[in-house]
Amino acid sequence: MDTQKEVAVFLADFDYQTEQIIRMFKTLEKKAAIMEANPVAPEMVESTAYWLHNLYSAFEDLFRLVAGYWENSVSADGEFHIHVLKRMLVHIEGIRPALLSEDSYRVLSELRGFRHVFRHAYGYGLDEERISFLLRKIMEKKNLLLTDIQTFRSKIEDMA
Repeated sequence: MDTQKEVAVFLADFDYQTEQIIRMFKTLEKKAAIMEANPVAPEMVESTAYWLHNLYSAFEDLFRLVAGYWENSVSADGEFHIHVLKRMLVHIEGIRPALLSEDSYRVLSELRGFRHVFRHAYGYGLDEERISFLLRKIMEKKNLLLTDIQTFRSKIEDMA
């Protein structure tokens, strides 16, 4: 186990990244209220997609932080994005607890897939129904995702 000072630094970084995630959820809550209105402008669909993309990126930054600190490695190969997500599902005996529950993993895996499509959707527009569906789903799982993060943090504190 690393020193208490190192764990304190990790937790400070972890808390900062968690706050970024919470801020993005707040932005998405506002987008959700607007998206419920009909009709929705294409710009709102694009803006919402952008924030969903950013939310997953913020989660992935948190995963990089955890993997980098507790496992001292983060692969940079072509399968990085799925591997780092899967690693957060795993309890590593004597090193760290799992960060994600199965339910959180599933919704974040879907969000990861969306982010990939969003980044590569050059020649066609975004599907309003798909964006609305994903937004509703991620907002329904918000409390679960944040609870997983706080549970992980508490277990790390108990280990220190």
